Amino acid sequence: MARSSGILLHPTSLPSRFGIGDLGPEAYKFVDFLVEAGQSLWQVLPLGPTGYGDSPYASYSAFAGNTLLISPERLVQDGLLDQSELEEAPVGPVDYGYAHQFKAKLLAQAYQRFGKTDPVHLRTEFEEFRNCESHWLDDYALFRALKDEHGGAAWTEWETTEDASERLESKIEAHAFYQFLFFRQWTALRGYCHDRGISIIGDFPIFVAHDSADVWINPEQFKLDANGKPLVVAGVPPDYFSATGQFWGNPLYDWERMRANGFKWWIARVRAIFAMVDIARVDHFRGFAACWEIPVGDKTAERGRWVETPGSELFNSIRQALGELPIIAEDLGVITADVVALRDELGLPGMRVLQFGFGGDPKTSVDLPHNYVRNVVAYTGTHDNDTAAGWFKSVAGAGSIRTATEIDQQRQFCLQYLNSSGEEIHWDFIRAVWGSVADRAIAPLQDVLGLGSEARMNLPNSSEGNWSWRYESGALTSDLALRLRDLTRLYGRNSR
Repeated sequence: MARSSGILLHPTSLPSRFGIGDLGPEAYKFVDFLVEAGQSLWQVLPLGPTGYGDSPYASYSAFAGNTLLISPERLVQDGLLDQSELEEAPVGPVDYGYAHQFKAKLLAQAYQRFGKTDPVHLRTEFEEFRNCESHWLDDYALFRALKDEHGGAAWTEWETTEDASERLESKIEAHAFYQFLFFRQWTALRGYCHDRGISIIGDFPIFVAHDSADVWINPEQFKLDANGKPLVVAGVPPDYFSATGQFWGNPLYDWERMRANGFKWWIARVRAIFAMVDIARVDHFRGFAACWEIPVGDKTAERGRWVETPGSELFNSIRQALGELPIIAEDLGVITADVVALRDELGLPGMRVLQFGFGGDPKTSVDLPHNYVRNVVAYTGTHDNDTAAGWFKSVAGAGSIRTATEIDQQRQFCLQYLNSSGEEIHWDFIRAVWGSVADRAIAPLQDVLGLGSEARMNLPNSSEGNWSWRYESGALTSDLALRLRDLTRLYGRNSR
C-alpha cells in the first residue's frame, strides 16, 4: 500500500450560515484545500440523520443520510429554491435547533416546488433513486412520517400505525425526496473528490439507535422485551476516557437470530456504506469479539459484562457476499487477546493515537511511533480526543515552564520524545505521525489549525457541548496548505 495522509473533518464543521456545515460551496473549497495541501484522504464521521444529542453515532437509520447536510445554495442551482428564501439565515455559531427549523422549512418549500414544476430530469432521477433504494427507503420514509405525526415521540410510544402508508402518502414521498436530495449532493461531492485524487474514509458505528427505523422494522434482530424496550444496552467499561465507563444505551443485537438469516441486515448495511465511501472505519471493533452488556436501569457502564459475539463468522459472511473491502478497525479502549486475534485474522489495519502514547511505557506503548507497524492508521488524535494543543495545555497545567521538577512527567516525556519546545506542539504531533511507518496518517483539522480545547468535537460519556465545532471561513490559507504539503512530501505521503 502506498503511503498516504489526510484530514479528519465532519461536514457539520464546515463554515456555513445555515446552523451547521453542509455539502455546499465550503465543502468543495475544503476539497480544494486538501489537494493544495497534498492530501489524498478525507475522513468523515457517520453521515446518518441525527436525533437527540445531535450525535452522528446515534442515528435514525443506518442507511439514510442526514438531511441537515443538504446545501440550500445547491437547491437554488437546481431551481428548487429562490435565492431570496435563503436571505433570512443569520451567520452565527453552530445551532442544531436552528438548522432543524430553518432547513425543514427550506426542504418543504423545495418539495412543494418540485411537485408544482415537475422538472423532468429531477423527476426521472428521483424515481430511479426510489426504485434502487426501496429496500430501506420505503421503511425509513414511513418511519419519519409516523414520527412527525406523533410529535417526534419514539416508536415505542406511537398510538397507531394503521393505514399509515395511504394516510401519510405525501409526507412519505417528501421524506423520500429529502433523501434523494442528500444522496444527489453527496454523490456530486464524492465525484469531485475522486476527480482530484481524494478518497473518502467513512465511519459506521457498530450499534444503531433504539429510536431508529432499523430497530422499528427489525425488532426481532435485537434484544428487546415484548414492548420493544431494550433488555440490555451497549457501552464500554471504565477506561482512559471515563472512570465510570461509557453508557451508550443502544440496544444490542440478537446474534443468534442474525446468524439464522445469514446476517442479511449487516450485509445490506455494509453494502450501503460502500456505496457512499471508499474506505470504512468500523467504530468499536472490539464489540465484534465481545460486547459489554449493561443491565437496563443502570445509569453508568460499571456493572456490565462481556458477552461473546460472532465477529469472525459475520465478517466472513460479508466477504462472501461483497468481496474484500477496505476496512479500518477502531481497536481503541480495552483491547484483549481475542480482539487482536480477530483483527489479525481478518487482516484489518488498526488505529494508533499519538496522544495515548505519552502515558505508558515507551517499550510497550503501541501508540508511540517507534512501536508502529505499517498496517495501521496513525492519528494525532480522534474526534473523541481533545485537540493536540488542548491536550498539551491540560497536561501542562497553569503557569510557565521554569525547571524540570515543575513539569508534569507526562508533558516532559512528550517534549523529550518529540524533541519539542512546545511552541507548536500540534505541528510536532503531525510530524511524528507523518514520519512514522504507518501506511496512513490522519490529523483532525483542529490540529492542523493548532486550535485549543474550545475546538474539541466530542467528550465521551457527556451529553452537552458536543458536535458543535465549526472552523472559520478563510482559515484554510495557502500558507497552511504549503506547510502541510511540504511535510507530506518530506515523508513520502504525497500522491501527486
